[in-house]
Amino acid sequence: MAMGKVPGDGDGSGEDVGFAEINITPLTDIFLVLLIIFMVTSSVIVQQAPGGGAQAGLKVNLPKGGTTDVTARATDLSVAILSDGRYVLGGNVVSEDELKRAFTEAQQKNPDTIVIVQADEGVPHGTVVQVMELAKSVGLGQLAIGVRESK
Repeated sequence: MAMGKVPGDGDGSGEDVGFAEINITPLTDIFLVLLIIFMVTSSVIVQQAPGGGAQAGLKVNLPKGGTTDVTARATDLSVAILSDGRYVLGGNVVSEDELKRAFTEAQQKNPDTIVIVQADEGVPHGTVVQVMELAKSVGLGQLAIGVRESK
């Protein structure tokens, strides 16, 4: 049996019939578009879930080195954490209780107050998280980390 001939064609005409090829390019395009749609919708669903998805943690505005992500307003609080663990608020060294009181007062005045945490490079990560959790516990959810500009 010769390639390209229809089997069982007994008329003897000898016409060659080409085999149809399956073009998978459109099929691949459809799958790629569907993949992109699923990726986008799944990320939107995770972001809209209560708690930010799988316990995403604190929402922190991560500053980019060299540019300012957050501009400080007069109503915002800037908390500095020194390398020895002391907290500085408004130029004065304060205790954890005084810091919580200041956060509570700021939240009562303006619930949209941004807490800017400026930690020394030697400060443990846990101390920074502790200040952020303290701010979040009184209702201040907008947090930022202060950095110096990279040159």
